[in-house]
Amino acid sequence: MPAWRRRTLRLARLVIVLFRDITYGQLTLWAMSLVYTTLLSFVPLLALSFSVLKAFGVHNQIEPMLERLLVPLGASADEISPRIIEFVDHTNVGVLGSAGLALLLYTVVSLVQKIEESFNFIWHIAEPRSITERFSLYLSALLVGPILIFAAVGIIAATLNMEVVREVIALEPIGWMVGMIGRLVPYLVAIGTFTLIYMAVPNTRVDLGPALAGGFVGGLLWQLSGWGFAVFVASSSRYSAIYSGFAVVILFMFWLYLSWLILLFGASVSFYWQHPESVVATGGEPRLSNRMRERLALVIMSSIGAHYLSGRQAWTLPQLCQTLQVPRHAVEAMLGALQRGGLIVQSQDGAQGYLPARDLGAVSVKQLLDIVRSSGEGGFLNPASLPVPERVEQVLQQIDSSLGAALDTMSVMDLCR
Repeated sequence: MPAWRRRTLRLARLVIVLFRDITYGQLTLWAMSLVYTTLLSFVPLLALSFSVLKAFGVHNQIEPMLERLLVPLGASADEISPRIIEFVDHTNVGVLGSAGLALLLYTVVSLVQKIEESFNFIWHIAEPRSITERFSLYLSALLVGPILIFAAVGIIAATLNMEVVREVIALEPIGWMVGMIGRLVPYLVAIGTFTLIYMAVPNTRVDLGPALAGGFVGGLLWQLSGWGFAVFVASSSRYSAIYSGFAVVILFMFWLYLSWLILLFGASVSFYWQHPESVVATGGEPRLSNRMRERLALVIMSSIGAHYLSGRQAWTLPQLCQTLQVPRHAVEAMLGALQRGGLIVQSQDGAQGYLPARDLGAVSVKQLLDIVRSSGEGGFLNPASLPVPERVEQVLQQIDSSLGAALDTMSVMDLCR
């Protein structure tokens, strides 16, 4: 197949999978959840930023920045922005006390935590950051972030106001180029911001290329949707007649929902760009059957054992996903089951490859399949707690005995030869 056709096919599959995630997936539910959390934490977040910036004397810049963020709401932004700033002004952090300050910080941190949870869901990451990592990372971003943003804006403004710079800009075609760059700055800032978010928030390593791809899609969609939403608001005066005073609130919530959905959509682009093996164009979320789980376990275990016996470098998770062309979360779940079963371990070097934990000749294929079949049992869903008729129990025992008779004498070592 020609290279251009392969790229076209890959792009088509990516579009189908992204559409599937929006239609059948849970991106919309996560976006709704983030809207609710944002409404609860928006004023505390601004109050915290206001307190930090007030120490540097630049707290008056919050309102202009907030107005720029709410530009797509049109005339409604003139009502929402002063109201939010009024709430922030009336929030006196000094009289809250230790309990009130702790509640304020928790409300702010909960928003960032919810964002991380949504990103980890998209990236199929089961383990979140620890409590100490969360608070240190989140509070550092919330306290230092506003300072860095306004410092960067101040440096750019001071540079543009320098006499030498203004004289250079007055020269053609430099002036024309600066004007064109000025028109592109909002798009570049949005793309850069989205890219940094996609690299920093998920609890995994995100390469620059996939993060930039997601940032480009997300930032471009966010800017274009802002323009489209502004046109929609300007031409939808009838909604004010229907919802009366609630129209402003509804438009604000809808804009929040659209913004969060675009952010999560860009995160999905980053994930599929970094893990193309997860681009499975099916009608819903890809799931493994029991037979596929057993097949995958046998292939993974034999591959790890063969590499170990031949002295080659240990298999890593990305290598297994790319070679088997199986979604990352499926391979990761199977590796976890084999680790819990004591069959493999992860090396402690930088490569973090997977190695056999036991003598391959002492592990039968029957033992391997038993570990896979029993993975996920325990707690409420325990086979021992399920009432089974005697005849059914006999059939289950016959299945186990038949598997044992056929596979007990075959070891994992035999699969690796």
